[in-house]
Amino acid sequence: MLLSLNLKNFVIVDKLALEFASGLSVFTGETGAGKSIVIDALGLLLGDRADAGMVRHGTDKAELAVEFDISKLAAARAWLAEAELTGDDADVVNLRRTLDSQGKSKAFINGTAATLAQLKTLGEMLVDIHGQHAHQLLLRPETQRAVFDAFASAGDIAATVGSHWRDWQRAEEEFAAASRNAAAFEAERERLQWQINEVAELALGEHEWEELQGEHRRLQHAASLIDGVQAALTALTDGDENCQGWLGSATRQLQELASYDELLTPSLDLLAGVEAQLSEAVSELRRYADHLELDPQRLQEVEVRLDAIWRTARKYRIEPPDRLPQALQDWNAQLENLGGGEGIARLQKAVATARAAYEKTAAQLSALRQKHAAPFAKAVTAQMKPLALAESTFTVALTAVPAGGHGQEDVDFQIAHGEAEARPMGKIVSGGELSRISLAIQVISSGLSGVPTLVFDEVDVGIGGRVAEIVGRMLADLGKAHQVLCITHLPQVAACGQQHFQVSKDKGNAGIVSHVAALDEAGRIEEIARMLGGVDITETTRRHAAELLGHA
Repeated sequence: MLLSLNLKNFVIVDKLALEFASGLSVFTGETGAGKSIVIDALGLLLGDRADAGMVRHGTDKAELAVEFDISKLAAARAWLAEAELTGDDADVVNLRRTLDSQGKSKAFINGTAATLAQLKTLGEMLVDIHGQHAHQLLLRPETQRAVFDAFASAGDIAATVGSHWRDWQRAEEEFAAASRNAAAFEAERERLQWQINEVAELALGEHEWEELQGEHRRLQHAASLIDGVQAALTALTDGDENCQGWLGSATRQLQELASYDELLTPSLDLLAGVEAQLSEAVSELRRYADHLELDPQRLQEVEVRLDAIWRTARKYRIEPPDRLPQALQDWNAQLENLGGGEGIARLQKAVATARAAYEKTAAQLSALRQKHAAPFAKAVTAQMKPLALAESTFTVALTAVPAGGHGQEDVDFQIAHGEAEARPMGKIVSGGELSRISLAIQVISSGLSGVPTLVFDEVDVGIGGRVAEIVGRMLADLGKAHQVLCITHLPQVAACGQQHFQVSKDKGNAGIVSHVAALDEAGRIEEIARMLGGVDITETTRRHAAELLGHA
């Protein structure tokens, strides 16, 4: 339930703070006073797009804030928890929006920055706004279908039908494209298979390319390696004059001298380390030399293998050649996507599967629509009777059509006046009749809605007298199950409100400013008298207003 609304520098409002009660709250005022500003502000706070023109002229920034009680809205509390946007009080949610004069906007949920999509998602759980042009939208086929599917609790399955329809059409397009290009499809499959076979036959190991290159270098320079290693061993240990001999001689001399001066001990320790490392290096070189040999036959084998790998890599423009195993994996994946030799058959099967899924859900949707067409028509007709449409009957015509994204039937709202044949609403009803039919439908739809707060923006256009009083009672009855906000220009409707706000405007030094005030009993009499009597309010008009309030 809506608890409070605060606005600052919004359009022609400088500062506004409103608190709301349950039941029916009405907003009245002179034409042009800004009665719709409250609804516009709610729309922004619930995710509508903003523009710089909404910032009050002469100011830098507009600020809007609203508070809702969500203690009875388990879905909203769960959504906030999942999005990590729960506030200090889990039963209350605060929404805030700021707009600057450059058109930039920021949104917050419980003090945390939020996106417009998040505001919109949460807002759909909190408020349902019926605009003043809702009756015009009701002439559109998509609106009629959406309203009826909501009554039939078919919204989810209708969305599934649309999803399955898109899947089916996408599968059909893929199959058609593959069929048109069957030759190219098969050629691509054969090309991939040829490449896969050739590279697979090569059987290149994961690190084989690097290992072969290393072995080739060793075999190619084997003579140089043998001569060089032998020369190194001669210098280190095998020659008449060698490093090990010199190092041993120097060590022995220093050991004799160290007995005279112990300061030579660190040098002896260092030389001992050098001697150990030199001995280890000699051992390593001998082991290396033992495995060195001239092997022209192995050199030729390695060169043949390297050449085969290199030619295959160059043929398929793969560089460096060690990427051949990865290329083989990629080609296998592409071939699998083509379905091997069964590509066309696989796509054809996908079409059949997608079509079957669509037809199954579309049949379920059709059954739901057939089941609820008569109950919906009966409910709307019953609501129309007291709205000066007692001789009219509302029907829902379901006409079979070729399969499509919205199912297998068109939904058409029709009206029959008296004994006449039912015809589409757009061809038979007047503007005033359309607004009353729209109101009847909105009352039914809102009664089914789990949204706690309903907003009606001048949905009573085109009616008056006794019908206006009935509309007021309808809204008041709706207020027993929901919180209802209604902008109205009819005194009969205003008199039915449990809470009454008057919207006015005046011109001061800062320009035109809009004000909204909650009225007490005396204030309500004056306002309803103004709505009844116009410019000159007489005592008779006031008595009539008081009587209207008492009667409501």
